[in-house]
Amino acid sequence: MVQRQHKRGGVISAISWIPKGVSKSEPIVSDPPSKDEIKKFFSSLLTNGAESENEDAADADQIAQPDALYDDITLALNQLDMEHYDDEDQGIQLFSSEIGEPYYPSNDMDPYIIDNNDDDSEELEDMIIHPTDSVIVCACSPKDSVVQDMEPDIGDCFNHLEVSILEDSELNMYSHHKITIPSSPLCMAWLDCPLKGGEKGNFLAVGSMEPEIKIWDLDVIGELQLPCVVLGATAEEKRKGKKKSIKYKDDSHTDSVLGLAWNKEYRNILASASADKRVKIWDVVAGKCDITLEHHTDKARIKLECK
Repeated sequence: MVQRQHKRGGVISAISWIPKGVSKSEPIVSDPPSKDEIKKFFSSLLTNGAESENEDAADADQIAQPDALYDDITLALNQLDMEHYDDEDQGIQLFSSEIGEPYYPSNDMDPYIIDNNDDDSEELEDMIIHPTDSVIVCACSPKDSVVQDMEPDIGDCFNHLEVSILEDSELNMYSHHKITIPSSPLCMAWLDCPLKGGEKGNFLAVGSMEPEIKIWDLDVIGELQLPCVVLGATAEEKRKGKKKSIKYKDDSHTDSVLGLAWNKEYRNILASASADKRVKIWDVVAGKCDITLEHHTDKARIKLECK
């Protein structure tokens, strides 16, 4: 398994190169998530974090409730009042030194600003993915040093997929966007099976410390993105004291997913290898497991190749 130190202290557990020309030139901005989706997402983030730090149920009881998290986020956004962020206050000259220095309420009125659209144009240009660009996705997990940073990048505080662009013409590489994911990623596999219709798609299957496999749309960006497909998962979890009983969905893995491979010929087929000693063959369109191989005597951590 590839594990490298991230520049801000996290760990890169897997890397995937996306074929040139398959990404949309202008990614789609996802709709804002609903309250229920926010609650579910943050609940999974907090639950995974609590289990990794301490299995004691008493600590889990101290986790903030999703309702409270949603209310805090909503309150913070209301206080920022981002809808009126760019409105100018004509009555207050914040940047005047009061010694005759002119203050211009608008950049359009300031003669010293030649082109006030340069920054916006540059940001828009960075979001465009050209057919000659190489797209690289890194699966990243944070470390305590990142979370405790005084001014951390919010994306670096959680497990995430970092989508980067390498411009071949200039050998310039930069981060395009991040996808926050609930649990520590371990492996990835790109696939073009059209899960949303059409002839081809641009999707990434991710295996993690959890028993499910989540498939993400790389052509969609948003503050809180949800997976297109989830294969397997925990159906029910109960605690009694320090004991925990887990019931899994039908055909789900029961331990971490350590390897993934996509079949280029039969594009709806995905294979997965798990620490539960099983290899599974999935139909990603139907969202179900077709075949389960149980002949392994140890964790199935081999590199898979579907041809």
